Amino acid sequence: MRCGMKHKVLFFDVDGTITSEIDGTIPESTKIAIKQLIQNGYHVVAATGRPLSMCGDIAELGIETFITANGAYVKHQEQCIHKNVVPEQIVQAMIEFSVMHKDPLAFYSEGYKIGEVRNERLLEVLHDLFKLEAFPPTIDKNNLDETYLLCLFVNEENLHRYTKQFPHLEFQRWHPMVVNALHEEVSKSVAIKKVLTYFGYTKEQAVAFGDGENDIDMLEFVDLSIVMGNAKEHIQQKADYITDKSSEGGIANALKWFGFI
Repeated sequence: MRCGMKHKVLFFDVDGTITSEIDGTIPESTKIAIKQLIQNGYHVVAATGRPLSMCGDIAELGIETFITANGAYVKHQEQCIHKNVVPEQIVQAMIEFSVMHKDPLAFYSEGYKIGEVRNERLLEVLHDLFKLEAFPPTIDKNNLDETYLLCLFVNEENLHRYTKQFPHLEFQRWHPMVVNALHEEVSKSVAIKKVLTYFGYTKEQAVAFGDGENDIDMLEFVDLSIVMGNAKEHIQQKADYITDKSSEGGIANALKWFGFI
């Protein structure tokens, strides 16, 4: 099936899409397929929950445009296209409140840091999300970097204290143990709109690949949505096309099916 002619830009989630859902490595077939896609003249964009500092393996594929922090920070080469700067008073208030309740908090800038609360459960979640084996650096609350996204590590039961304390913030869950604390809308689809505008594309020219909760708005927004075979069923229902699992060549197979490579 060939529909690659009208599409110009392809957005790829990273974890569980570009990387294997089994061990977090990038399958060889995916590396070859994405390099071929770029060679064929398509604009390839990574759209990830990772911070930019954790995208080195993705940059090695030749990708130069990154939607990071679930859409809060977008960079093309050395140019920042979009950033969502969290006001420092919100950051400081969240630090104090989360420490009081012993809930871990993470801070996205171009890098990724955590607050002073850390526990074994946090390390398990960080390994699940980013395959981290050790805790990232701790923030210095007296010398904060510009923060683009605050992530709170709480279950549904304990979230209510934050919604009560911070009624002006929106709390958006994207993992059973992780919520974004937002002072304005942050999502992959908001960031995609910024990328399309910056490069002069229309959404009819856009394709997205994804597998997770934080991909749903992106999959619904673009012209052609391709969901990995390792995605949960309710996410697969958002797909125009369901491909194989990431670990089974899902990216390469779909790109070939649609005539992109």
